[in-house]
Amino acid sequence: MSHFQLLPAGWTKAAMVGVLATCGTFGAFAQKTGGAGSSGGSTGGTTTTPTTPTRPSPPTGTPSPTSPTPSIMDYQRPIYLSGRVMMDDGTAPPEPVVMMLVCNGQPRPQGYSDLKGRFSVSLGQNQSMFADASLGNPNDAFGTGTSQRSNAPGGVRNGMSERELMGCEFKADLPGFRSDVVQLSGRRILDSPELGTLVLHRLANVQGFVFSATTGMAPKDAKKAYEKGLDLAKKKKYPEAEAQLQKAVEVYPKYAAAWFELGNSLMAQKKNEDAQKAYEESVKSDSKFVKPHLQLMQLSLSSRNWQLISDRSDTVLKLDPYSYSQAWFINAAAKYNLKKMDEAEKSAREAVKLDPDHHNPRSAQLLGTILADKGDYPGALEQMKGYLSFAPNAPDVETVRKQVAELERVAGVKATAQGAATTPAQNKQ
Repeated sequence: MSHFQLLPAGWTKAAMVGVLATCGTFGAFAQKTGGAGSSGGSTGGTTTTPTTPTRPSPPTGTPSPTSPTPSIMDYQRPIYLSGRVMMDDGTAPPEPVVMMLVCNGQPRPQGYSDLKGRFSVSLGQNQSMFADASLGNPNDAFGTGTSQRSNAPGGVRNGMSERELMGCEFKADLPGFRSDVVQLSGRRILDSPELGTLVLHRLANVQGFVFSATTGMAPKDAKKAYEKGLDLAKKKKYPEAEAQLQKAVEVYPKYAAAWFELGNSLMAQKKNEDAQKAYEESVKSDSKFVKPHLQLMQLSLSSRNWQLISDRSDTVLKLDPYSYSQAWFINAAAKYNLKKMDEAEKSAREAVKLDPDHHNPRSAQLLGTILADKGDYPGALEQMKGYLSFAPNAPDVETVRKQVAELERVAGVKATAQGAATTPAQNKQ
């Protein structure tokens, strides 16, 4: 009996429903590192200009005499951090870089560096600026019921406490690079905010960049139009931004970053065909610029053309195999639908590996589906159970529980059949 016969008809189709739906939720993860003056991300949210940190005020309010007196470590207050981000060649990053707080493995962006690499952030107060599935979106972009919300009233925080800093670290975040890390455990409210310099080290085997080499060669008039376009897009004035960015690429047709931002502004106006052409022009201008490749991959998802999706995601992963677990997930789904099961399994395993905090639990579900199709029922069972533990409130949880029960049944049948096959051989001995 083959493994296809062991599972009931329709099992694989049911298992892939949630996976395929998830492929459409990767709204703008190509803009992960966008910010004011960056070469990407103008449509992904607003940014703030870094400000000079000030000494925090003493805590206000008196604890109720009937409640336990909190430790000073439990007061939430603004905690300021400042410093500089630098490339490993001593230069400033070519675009603003996301400054990231990571607590117990959970990444939370806090702000951006400026064009000179300087940063100044107040921890815990900028969460509404960032809604990105690749960073643990609090709105639960994957529809798995694993959203994380602030415990503060109305979701608004007044800062962080010293106790909350236990198990936290601070770093810069730029795809394709590894940042120096500052451990924050043991840090006190009145410590100096200055952290010094965080160096970004280029990762091996990464060919792509999230910034374009053509930006530095742009004429003054093109840069001026580009910057105006970014500012207008940040204000959500997309038609006006489109006009300025169109002007930038007319002055300098090889302006890859301007073509990319033009595509973003067109996407914001639901002009998807024109946006695709702009992204393709960006790729022609600088083939190693990762961001337009990511957006082209996103646009391909609605086509359900699995060969196209496979090709687009292959390109992204060739440029940067480390920074985008979502691309591995999409690639795995495409390979699966193309019946390239070994490649699908490899990509699904990479998606799981690069997402240790399970921001996309459906990677485990997809891997489980692939393993079931290959007859590895114990492996499939492990992944499906993992999905249930990572996403206990997912809308398809009851369906997956039935699939787990079915896998347990067929795994038992297979084990029994294997045991029966070995018994005669043992008796002959």
